[in-house]
Amino acid sequence: MEMNVSNEEQVVAKKTGGLNPAIILPILLLIGVLIYVFVFGNPGNFKADPRISGVSSVAFTDIAAKDLHPESAMGMIYMGGFIVPILITFMITVIVFSIERFLVLNKAKGNGNLDHFVVKVRSLLNQNRIDEAIEECDRQRGTVGNVVREGLTTYKVLSNDHSMDKEQKMAALNKSIEEATTLEMPMLEKNMMILSTLGTVATLVALLGTVLGMIRAFFALGAGGGTPDSAALSVGIAEALINTALGIGTSAIAIILYNFFTSKIDGLTYKIDEIAMSIQQSFAEFNK
Repeated sequence: MEMNVSNEEQVVAKKTGGLNPAIILPILLLIGVLIYVFVFGNPGNFKADPRISGVSSVAFTDIAAKDLHPESAMGMIYMGGFIVPILITFMITVIVFSIERFLVLNKAKGNGNLDHFVVKVRSLLNQNRIDEAIEECDRQRGTVGNVVREGLTTYKVLSNDHSMDKEQKMAALNKSIEEATTLEMPMLEKNMMILSTLGTVATLVALLGTVLGMIRAFFALGAGGGTPDSAALSVGIAEALINTALGIGTSAIAIILYNFFTSKIDGLTYKIDEIAMSIQQSFAEFNK
């Protein structure tokens, strides 16, 4: 009994493997801050100024934001303020976990063409050639291959079991396929929530940056005894617009990729359901 529990825990651990957000996210936040400070805040992105010569980043100077004059797009992004590194982190997170999902889902398809595999297995099931169908699963591997192999293995066992009636066997076969699918699904769906969350949160964080930028702009508008500080005003407006652009861009990419990967997962699930139905029909036909 202890050996069975241990094996099951190992299978579950294997199926739920992947990037650990608790470890990856702090690292990505650090990377986002470093990119903001040293890449976007590089003095080369701004007009020459004796006060920034010789430093690795304008962040290490005491120059006010209104005195900085960006000469490139990177310099403009730097002017977005302290919300920008958070949005940069969001963008990097979307990219990293999208790459991870792409690799995982590509591996889940198996070694060969998935459509051809489905057609082949269904053809073999129609001829009751279960051993050959299992061999096809061993060659295909992947999520669909693993689930189908489990169903076919149970199929063979139940075919030689005379202790249950047909209805009990059908229920046991269906349960076996459902359990195999349940073990595979966490691997497919893991970290999808991150993409879904960032699709919403990125916009809200960007809105926060927009509001802060507009507040700064209005303060500049009301300062100076009736004469607005045009430099500070432009910085506030730039901060608002930059945060808006970064947030909307990140959110759009996250939503598009989330829907793309969701459709891929749905496609794999459909293939599993398609073959599962064929397995059940074959069992009902050849096991009276």
